[in-house]
Amino acid sequence: MHLDDPDGPKRRRGTELEEALLEAAWAELVDRGYGAFTLEAVAQRAGTSRPVIARRWASKADLVRAAAAHVLWHERMDVPDTGNLRDDIVGLLREANEKRVDSTALLTAYLTGYFQETGTSPAEFRDSVIGGRATSVDVILDRAVARGELSSEHLTPRRRTLAFDLYRHEVLMRLGRVPDDVIVEIVDDLYLPLLGVARRP
Repeated sequence: MHLDDPDGPKRRRGTELEEALLEAAWAELVDRGYGAFTLEAVAQRAGTSRPVIARRWASKADLVRAAAAHVLWHERMDVPDTGNLRDDIVGLLREANEKRVDSTALLTAYLTGYFQETGTSPAEFRDSVIGGRATSVDVILDRAVARGELSSEHLTPRRRTLAFDLYRHEVLMRLGRVPDDVIVEIVDDLYLPLLGVARRP
């Protein structure tokens, strides 16, 4: 008996039901990969029916994007506020190493079929998951501009994301955590000089 049947022991609704579906979808993706991912399997894992899912997400690609957004935003990291740009960015990358590295590696490993099926790139997937929301990096950079530590003229969209782009590349190459000296090198030798910020003595 489905948990969402009228005669079932509990009928989940609204946010509670949606979160249960998204968590089931993420678990299904991790266990089986995108190629074997189906709405029916997610429904069975969540104890509900396929039409319940289909009313919210029209395709498995839509559901996978929503599940990724749900997991990543529920794991949202604290934004360091040390008073200087360098330590904030290093701190954020270190926190990502603790909280996000597994999710990043899993997404890349299991979404190859998604990219092939939808014709989208990892960068486009990331943008669709973020949905125009300010990232932790945006918060840190905007604080640095407000402090007068950084000029806004240096902040093109690509420059804003470069530190995390390089970090993600390291994660994917290693399929695991990035050594701390590499994080420091990314920030001190590449990111800060690009933004026109003097390296601290």
